[in-house]
Amino acid sequence: MDAGVKIGLEVHQQLDTKKLFCDCPSSMEEKTLLFEVRRKLRPVVGELGEVDRAAIFEFFRDRTFVYRVYEGEACLVELDEEPPHLPNPEALELAIQAALLFDLKIPSEIHVMRKLVLDGSAVTSFQRTMLVGYGRSEIEDGVFITELYLEEDAAKKEKEEGNVVYYSLSRLGIPLLEVDTTPTISSPEQAKSIAKAIGLTLRSLKVKRGIGTIRQDVNISIPGGARVEIKGWQDLRRLDKLVENEIRRQKTLLLLKDEIGRVRSVLRREGDKWYVEANIARFLELELCKGK
Repeated sequence: MDAGVKIGLEVHQQLDTKKLFCDCPSSMEEKTLLFEVRRKLRPVVGELGEVDRAAIFEFFRDRTFVYRVYEGEACLVELDEEPPHLPNPEALELAIQAALLFDLKIPSEIHVMRKLVLDGSAVTSFQRTMLVGYGRSEIEDGVFITELYLEEDAAKKEKEEGNVVYYSLSRLGIPLLEVDTTPTISSPEQAKSIAKAIGLTLRSLKVKRGIGTIRQDVNISIPGGARVEIKGWQDLRRLDKLVENEIRRQKTLLLLKDEIGRVRSVLRREGDKWYVEANIARFLELELCKGK
């Protein structure tokens, strides 16, 4: 693999328990739709006395979020009309077991933190998460697991119609383990191998199985490029191909940058019209412009 490539993984696994901050089940059967609730995002001043710029940006997009409530699968906690209950003790115990399986340290105190979520997939506009394990546990040559979090899964996006986005609340609040690695994975094949090893370890616990129950966020960067995060990848069999294609895409962008820098244009006038001529013939002949 090319020198300087950096790859890191965040593996997310749903637990097969009740939801994290209420007693609702996590079956996601969605048999009977009870009602819908419409909400809009409005930025407010945070604890530091500032308004988040991303929240302001989303506010001006003026989107409406419609949350669908199915019978027996959501309550006032998901709708942000009732304070969250204490964390699900079974989910917390499973998270601690997972941290021990990965040979991580357990904090003396576990605190609930908040991560900003502005795409509407969390009614509260933030995700509750807890650091349950930390350290530096080697899973493969030069690659370490550094953190394990217990957090709540997001609502499931059903459709989008113009400026209106529809979500199901059945998935919101399902306990989710997040396992993070160092960005020292050096090849697509190694990324696939490590994701598989993490997934097999988690399967020894009481976790959900099937499509959508385990997802990978993949962070990739190459020398001269910016870090790119690909979120929610589900197909382990093609994870190596995903990484390979992203590395190729980033290399292509760097080549385009160099080639575009060599393009020179001339402004020419004929009568009342202006024309721009550029030496782009060689640029158009490049394989990267032909999608090869």
